[in-house]
Amino acid sequence: MSLKAGIVGLPNVGKSTLFNAITKKNILAANYPFATIDPNVGVVTVPDSRLEVLENMYMPKSLVPTSFEFTDIAGLVKGASKGEGLGNKFLSHIREVDAIVEVVRCFSDENIIHVEGNVNPVRDIEIINLELILADLEIIENRIGKIAKKAETTKDKETLKEVNVLTKSKEALLNNKPLRLLHYEEDELLILKNFNFITLKPIIYVANTLEDDILNGNEYTKEVIEYAAKEKAKVIIMCAKIESELSELEESDKKEFLKELGINYSGLDKLIFATYELLGLETFFTVGKDEVKAWTYKKGTNAKKCAGLIHSDIERGFIKAEITKFNDLEELKDEKKVRENGKLYIEGKDYIMQDGDIVYFRFNI
Repeated sequence: MSLKAGIVGLPNVGKSTLFNAITKKNILAANYPFATIDPNVGVVTVPDSRLEVLENMYMPKSLVPTSFEFTDIAGLVKGASKGEGLGNKFLSHIREVDAIVEVVRCFSDENIIHVEGNVNPVRDIEIINLELILADLEIIENRIGKIAKKAETTKDKETLKEVNVLTKSKEALLNNKPLRLLHYEEDELLILKNFNFITLKPIIYVANTLEDDILNGNEYTKEVIEYAAKEKAKVIIMCAKIESELSELEESDKKEFLKELGINYSGLDKLIFATYELLGLETFFTVGKDEVKAWTYKKGTNAKKCAGLIHSDIERGFIKAEITKFNDLEELKDEKKVRENGKLYIEGKDYIMQDGDIVYFRFNI
């Protein structure tokens, strides 16, 4: 399952530094706009302490954590929707992701240029969000212009339905309201799916601060939190520079560093957890002496569809799923005891997978 979160923001807010830390890739992170010209994609592993338990229990030849992709998209500027900066090229890259991570600068530093001249996080957010709104609005207006007359003359139900949902969306955008804040029926969402609207994607804000403000934030981060609350969006406070340093450390040294900072999880870990949740993702496991592996699936997916994530033949020939709950296995310490205690569940194709399920799929082709 390939799911992507796109990192956006104005130039020089810390996006590329953050991306470097996430993927441990050494991409260009220069102190000038458009240091990142092409989108950079990195695969991120999702921290999961359950894997450590399973590894110690099965001692597998390989351990495979679950993952998803972060895409670093070059800095947007005011007027991007009209082609300013690198404009529409970047907006098209944002359309390809499943969720948006918007990085906002929440610190002052005279040595780092701010494209707008001074630090003002809410203004920066509104600049980015307005450009995304204008980009969606242009698509809607073009589409309505093409089909409105046909809908009026033919009275075709499907075309009328499309015009209605696009008009509803247009009105929201004209009032600076992103589409993710609107309520849509299932049939309306099916219509909108083809357009890949940017403002329909879920969003999370990263407030990039200095080291001293990681724990309690500052006046800038308070402004971001207040703004995000209006659209019920999450805010992760972190210092991208510190995250970059943490990414270079061994796991034991990283834990010691975090302890010195007075925090349990790095900002990156918090961001990964929050983005995973934002995308509605959960994890199931397959286990054995050869391999212990975590698999990502969309919450609400049934057992047969999850089997297809492993291999299409398993989905096609699905018979049943043998399910063990992670907590039961951790408590009983042994598969045999799980069975003896009646904790091994046999489920059919319509069983809705639960986060932490350990599964063995029975199939026949």
